[in-house]
Amino acid sequence: MSRLLKFGFLVFAALLVAACSSTPSDEGAPVDERTVTSNTGGADTSGANGGNVSGADVANKGGNELKDPGNILSRRGVFFAFDSYVVEDQYRALVEAHARYLVSHPGARMTLQGHTDERGTHEYNIALGQRRADAVKRMMLLLGANEAQIESVSFGKENPRNPGHDEAAWAENRRVDIIYAGE
Repeated sequence: MSRLLKFGFLVFAALLVAACSSTPSDEGAPVDERTVTSNTGGADTSGANGGNVSGADVANKGGNELKDPGNILSRRGVFFAFDSYVVEDQYRALVEAHARYLVSHPGARMTLQGHTDERGTHEYNIALGQRRADAVKRMMLLLGANEAQIESVSFGKENPRNPGHDEAAWAENRRVDIIYAGE
């Protein structure tokens, strides 16, 4: 009886530890199979952080499609739910457009900057920001972009877009910024 009781306690303890863990795994970014829509969401995706694409690759004959406010390529933010690195459906068209741009401009280079809100430890937020940037990168690579064109980095909670301390501010800070080289 005591051996069965010990075994039951060990199983219970293992389940308790597993249930308390909130750190996402390092496995590939979760991808759900859904139909892509062209809605880029209601969040500000202006990406006004300055940036980094070589001059020849940025310019097209009619102007700079990356800076044309009427072009989806001018939007530079992919936003995430709390404690998540899943690219939501509303940002898929945006990520696809940037991936197509990279495919059609082989000399173009970009940096994907992962960010988090202020909640959580420094280490956890650096890791989550990296997972977010890597999730966007992985999606672009699956769409045909070349890995040499994309660098992914994490700033964690260090560069908030909104310095507030409420849910609205945190939602703006949970993001990946798309920055082209030389822009």
